[in-house]
Amino acid sequence: MAHRLRTAALVLATTTTAALAVTAPAHAGAPPGGPVTVVTQGLDDPFGVASEGGKFYVAESSSGEISGFVPGGDPSVRLADFAAPAGVDRRAGTLYVVTGESQDPSATGGSTLWSSRRGEPRRVLADLLAYELANNPDGQTQFGPDGAPLDALSNPFAVLAGRGPDQRVFVADAGANDVLAVDPSGEVSTFFVPPVVTTGACEGVPNNDPASTGCDPVPTGLAWGPQGHLFVSTLSGEAPGEGRVYELDPCDGTVLGVTSGFTAPTGVAVGDDGTVYVSELLEGAPEGEGPPPADFDPTTVGRIVAVAPDGERSAAQVTMPLGLRFTGGHLYSTAFSVAGLFLGRPGLGQVVRVDDAAFEPLS
Repeated sequence: MAHRLRTAALVLATTTTAALAVTAPAHAGAPPGGPVTVVTQGLDDPFGVASEGGKFYVAESSSGEISGFVPGGDPSVRLADFAAPAGVDRRAGTLYVVTGESQDPSATGGSTLWSSRRGEPRRVLADLLAYELANNPDGQTQFGPDGAPLDALSNPFAVLAGRGPDQRVFVADAGANDVLAVDPSGEVSTFFVPPVVTTGACEGVPNNDPASTGCDPVPTGLAWGPQGHLFVSTLSGEAPGEGRVYELDPCDGTVLGVTSGFTAPTGVAVGDDGTVYVSELLEGAPEGEGPPPADFDPTTVGRIVAVAPDGERSAAQVTMPLGLRFTGGHLYSTAFSVAGLFLGRPGLGQVVRVDDAAFEPLS
């Protein structure tokens, strides 16, 4: 998944100097002035966001930091020196962090689930690349004749702690095309393997696995729904309209429902009324390999799609949203989530609150 998302976003990196002269909105401490409110800023490529007890935690992929903040306050580093942290969650005082696929062959600490409690050293809870190499849940060919990987083997993108008596931690591994469950002892099991997408723009397209065609599902986001069901967003090879959200039984991964029609979803959240929110990180990005128009404004890239329980859809424009979290009756999202990685503008990342008034009906 890392390679696909990176390739699609490279068009943003060719934006002109004038268009790159973007700045973050008013300081997080400013009073709310609209339906999208900045609650903190100054982040370096914020991916996942979590909350517990009124405090938020965000994984800053480029800086390798996990920062904490209260809405309206500046972020402070909680943990540092991770290799590309992508997802974060917190339960009962324990932080869970997943690190993505490393682009540096000599680097260590990628494709790992970590846990940490205040006053204690962090520990490796699970080596997710090792599990993929040993089990290969999606059954695809992993290596070519030359011994090189055909695609990302393991690229964990989101983590979500269990609810109630469930002590498992769930991981969406975008590279491995699966959702894994990790128990408190660190034992890993396969929870859900979404199918390869073979409809629409994915029909008949070559896959990195020579034995199959279609788009890899590529799980990207995890969320709990109000009925205790687990929701999983899948990128579906970034094919337009082929992204999906799966609603799963939390006990055994049985599929309870599927919502489709998204383009490259990177995160999911579910409201108290059952509304499903999906982030589309690169919606509105210029198509093709060449540079965008001279007057292209990168702040217009990205949106969050809301699907109400009756199926009605609406969307809110949020710049480059990735991680989502619904808590305390409000939707929160990361913003400018790849501004440093692809636009060369570190420190523009934010977490924003997205109110209902930000959403407009989709035709």
